[in-house]
Amino acid sequence: MADMEAATAKMIANLEANTGKSLEQWVAATKASGHSKHGQIVAWLKGDHGLGHGYANLVAHKALASDAGSHGEDDLMAAMFEGPKAAMKPAYDKAADFVRSLGEVEFAPKKGYVSLRRSKQFALLQPSTKDRLDVGINLKGVEPECRLEKAGSWNAMVTHRVRVGSADEVDAELEGWLRRAWEAA
Repeated sequence: MADMEAATAKMIANLEANTGKSLEQWVAATKASGHSKHGQIVAWLKGDHGLGHGYANLVAHKALASDAGSHGEDDLMAAMFEGPKAAMKPAYDKAADFVRSLGEVEFAPKKGYVSLRRSKQFALLQPSTKDRLDVGINLKGVEPECRLEKAGSWNAMVTHRVRVGSADEVDAELEGWLRRAWEAA
């Protein structure tokens, strides 16, 4: 994650050097524009201001995050596992610890799940209910078997899903599928 933070910091510095405006100035202009959806903001920044897609995407994310209140990783993680879903935190922690042991991985918390990325997303961890952690895995070309089911309409960002009911179910079988997806990413 440190590499991702360094890359973002460099991009923010380059934004000001290349455009003459700081990230804060771009965020303020975005808020004043009246655009409230990510795609609208990106199109506006690219079309009206000539920003490249990467810069426009960065500004849109920062503007929307500041509008929605605090969306720091710690806040997102706390919200994800509050209340009844707290029971799934041990299963999440065991799966996350295994994934970290593989090597370079970016953990990107969202509102309801954590995206796991290498050069691209290879899995996600989602506390879906008080008694289930869904592990989404990208394993193109792999036939579903036993606990490894097709993701279907559950989540289009992954090809397969494994339903985990406890930390004990984060076992060698699941770790093997996660390792395979990580290696392919």
